[in-house]
Amino acid sequence: MQFDGKTAIVTGAGQGIGAALARALSVRGVRVLASDLSRDKAARIADEIGGVPHHGDLCDPDAIKSMIASAESALGHVDILVSNAGFAIGEPDGPASQSDAHWQKSWDLHVMAHLRASRLLLPQMIARGSGVLVNVASAAGVLSQIGDAAYSATKHAAVSLAQSLAIEHGKDGIHVSVVCPLYVATPLLGYEDKVTERPQGVIEPETVAESTLNGLSEGRFMILPHPEVQAFFEKRAADTDQWIAGMQRLRDRVRDQTDGVDPATVHRFI
Repeated sequence: MQFDGKTAIVTGAGQGIGAALARALSVRGVRVLASDLSRDKAARIADEIGGVPHHGDLCDPDAIKSMIASAESALGHVDILVSNAGFAIGEPDGPASQSDAHWQKSWDLHVMAHLRASRLLLPQMIARGSGVLVNVASAAGVLSQIGDAAYSATKHAAVSLAQSLAIEHGKDGIHVSVVCPLYVATPLLGYEDKVTERPQGVIEPETVAESTLNGLSEGRFMILPHPEVQAFFEKRAADTDQWIAGMQRLRDRVRDQTDGVDPATVHRFI
């Protein structure tokens, strides 16, 4: 696809992968609405790239309606939706130990926010015969995340939703991509700046952004900024029992060397 002259919404744009995507799209000539939970972060990124700020909690359907309305008012229409907003806080003691509220928030933000925004944008995209829906999921959506079952489950659902949208709306001229990075140096993993030392395998948000836009240019559905995820995915599919046994061993190593399982530190044991 060609980017110059297009319009886009990027959610979770205030920092990390979202900010990198907003910048990368802007450099390519895309006019961007930068949405974030934080008003200040959204405004800062929008000001930096000459875009449009929006803030709100995208677990709330009304915030999504406001975001789409703001984008259409400022940009005319939306060519590209990049659903990137997400969170991970882990669980105190296994999958059953987190609250219903935590699971519901994970579901609302990682799955329903993308569905609700897509639902509002698809009629106009279908009428134009073009549009792009991107969900920045996670390698947890095709593998698993030790220490945060709600994150893994909802990222799996995000991948499945993207597949369904691609199957159903490809004939309408809609391109769908899902992005599944492994470990990225973002505040989600405790990296606040580029000075912090990066363990092997932890990549920069800018690398994810470039991989994403390259994947879109090539028309790919599954975009893997960490190429090794493909091999892991194939191993899981080839022998799921063996995969689970290996993950059990990894889980034990993590628990032996940390106080519980923190998603921000698991990457050190991969």
